[in-house]
Amino acid sequence: MKEFNQFINGKFVKSTSSEVTKVLNPCTEEVLSEIPHGSVEDANKALEAAKGSQHAWKSLTAIERAGYLNKMANVIRENRVFLAETLASEQAKVIGLAQVEIDVTADYFDYNAGWARRIEGEIIQSDRAKEHIFLHKAPIGVSVGILPWNFPFFVMARKVAPSLVTGNTCVIKPSCVAPNTVMEFVKLIENIGLPAGVLNFVCGSGPLVGNALSKSPITGIVSLTGSVYAGQKIMEAAAPNITKVSLELGGKAPAIVCADANLELAVNAIVNSKVIFSGQVCNCAERVYVEDSIYDEFIDRVTKKLNEVKVEDAFSTNNPDMSSMVSQAQIEKVEEMVNFAKKEGAEVVLGGQRSSQFDRGYFYQPTLLTNVKQNMQIIQEEVFGPVLPVMKFSTLDEAIALSNDSDFGLTSSIFSENFNKVMHASQELEFGETYINREHFEAIQGFHAGWKKSGVGGADGKHGMEEYLQTKVIYAQYR
Repeated sequence: MKEFNQFINGKFVKSTSSEVTKVLNPCTEEVLSEIPHGSVEDANKALEAAKGSQHAWKSLTAIERAGYLNKMANVIRENRVFLAETLASEQAKVIGLAQVEIDVTADYFDYNAGWARRIEGEIIQSDRAKEHIFLHKAPIGVSVGILPWNFPFFVMARKVAPSLVTGNTCVIKPSCVAPNTVMEFVKLIENIGLPAGVLNFVCGSGPLVGNALSKSPITGIVSLTGSVYAGQKIMEAAAPNITKVSLELGGKAPAIVCADANLELAVNAIVNSKVIFSGQVCNCAERVYVEDSIYDEFIDRVTKKLNEVKVEDAFSTNNPDMSSMVSQAQIEKVEEMVNFAKKEGAEVVLGGQRSSQFDRGYFYQPTLLTNVKQNMQIIQEEVFGPVLPVMKFSTLDEAIALSNDSDFGLTSSIFSENFNKVMHASQELEFGETYINREHFEAIQGFHAGWKKSGVGGADGKHGMEEYLQTKVIYAQYR
C-alpha cells in the first residue's frame, strides 16, 4: 500500500493532520493507498507558498513558463503506461480509456504551452491627441484548482496548464476518491526544475481543505469541477473576498433523435457516450428524446446495442466497454434513482440492477428505461451512471422544449440528416455545447462551458486560458 504526503513549496511534507483517507480499487475493493485527510493549516501553507513565488514566476517570459509545461508533457509520455495503470486501478476506468486520458493530458500541456506567444493585449484609439490607450492581459495571482474523481488527471492539466502559462501560481486539491495518479505525477515532475511554490498539491476533504482554499484572501481564482452542491459551497466561500470562480458542475445532456436520422449512427453514438466510464461523465447522454415514428425501432436497436456492452474488470484484455462504478456511494445513488423511477412508473427494458457476475466491486448493469415522463427524477436529475431513459416526441420544437426543461445546460446533441433542423436546434438548445450527429465529447481547443446550474466560466482553448487573466488599461499621454 502506498502513502502520499502533501506537496508544498517544492517538497513533500507531512500533513499537520494525523488523519488519513484510504483509496480503494473499485473493482476489487482492496486498499491501494492512504492520502492525508489534510488540514486548514496545510491549505494555508500551500497558499502562502504560491503567493511567495508568484511575482518571480510572472516575471519570467511566457515562453520560459511554457517550457515547464513541455517538460511535464514529456514526463507524462515517458511514464504513460505506469500512469494509465495507476488511473485504471484507482477508479475502474477501462485501461484503454485510461491510456487515452493520460495521452490527451500530455497533449493538453503542450497545447497550452503553445499559447505562450499568443497572449495578446490591444491598443485602443484615444479621443485625445497624443495619447495611447494600452490594454494589457495580466495574471490573476494565485489559482486554486479542485479536482473531480471522474477525469482527475486530465482535469488537473485543465487547471494547471493555463494557470501556469499565464503567470499564475497554483494550488491543487485532488479528489479524495481518486488522487493516486495525480500524486504519482507530482513525484515524477519533482526534478524538472520548477521553482518551489509555483505548483502545490494538498489532499483533503472539500468541506475542510477545499473551503479553506476557496475563502482565503490569497486566492485569486477558484476553479472547480464537481457537483452543483460543491459549486454552491465554493461560491459561498469565495464571496466575502469577491474571488473569481470558474465552475463546471453537473449535466443532464439530452440527445434528440429525429425520424430522418442515420439511426445506426445515432444508436452507436448515444450508447457509446452513455457507457463511457460507466456513465460517470458530465457531458454524456443522460436522456433521449426520439421522434414517435421511429421510437420502437430505436428501442429495439438500443436494447441490442446495450446487450452487447462488455462489463469486465478495468484491466481485462477483452477490451471491455465499461467496468465498475467508482465507489459504493455512487452505485447506491444509481440504484436509488432507478428504483425510484420504477416506483414512478418507468419500465426497465434492460438491466436495472447490480451485475450478478461479480462477487466484489461496484458493477452496475447497462440500463434502459422507457415509459418515463418529463417530471420524473430520472429525467430531471443527473444519474451519473449507465442508465438511459428514453421518451417520445412529435415535433422538433417539442423535443427542444423538453430538452431545455432542465436546471442544467452543459451539453446536448441532435441526430438528423436535415440541415435546417440541426441548425434550428443548435440555435435554440440552451446548452454550452451541442453535438450534431456525433457522440458527446469535447475537444481541447474548444470551450467547455455550461449554462444555468451547469456552471460559470469554462475551460479549454483560448477562452479557457483567458479565465486566468485579468485586464489592465494604461492611458499614456505624451507631449
